[in-house]
Amino acid sequence: MLPSLSSRSLARLALVGVATVSLAACAKKEPLPTKLPPQTQAPQQTPQTPMPQNTGPIGQQSTAPVPGSAQDFIVNVGDRVYFDTDSHDVRADAEPILSGQAGWLRRYPSVRVRIEGNADERGTREYNLALGARRANAVRDFLVAQGITSDRISTISFGKEQPLDAGTGEEAWQKNRNGHTAIVSGAR
Repeated sequence: MLPSLSSRSLARLALVGVATVSLAACAKKEPLPTKLPPQTQAPQQTPQTPMPQNTGPIGQQSTAPVPGSAQDFIVNVGDRVYFDTDSHDVRADAEPILSGQAGWLRRYPSVRVRIEGNADERGTREYNLALGARRANAVRDFLVAQGITSDRISTISFGKEQPLDAGTGEEAWQKNRNGHTAIVSGAR
């Protein structure tokens, strides 16, 4: 048989329970690690059929990106390719992404992009600005070879001035050696 609890003991027990639940709800959640996945496969190219709006539960908007939007480009194609140390050669793992970008840009002919060349922190500012420019031009040249007119593409080099990862070491440097395709106009 259970011992009988006074109403005061029950109230304390309930208060402890409520406090425990409140503390658990307010506990700080650890951030998810942000590790860059290796680019080993081309994004799956599936026919793009527009998603009808408001397909979720009543009162909720669909979370799928709007076709032709900058978010659609980022999510379904990819907006960044990576380079080897001291190189501006387009890597084999970047070609499917750039081919996907070209296909997307052909589908949306009013979109204009800016290719941003970036470098890691090693080397002089001048060297990295020149390397970033060569990387941006390599991406532009790839897209032009895929049928995108050069008047829709501008380039800029940020060198080592705008790193994705402010850390030091090979992992950070790999992320920072990139060519980023930014949509500047014409997207939905």
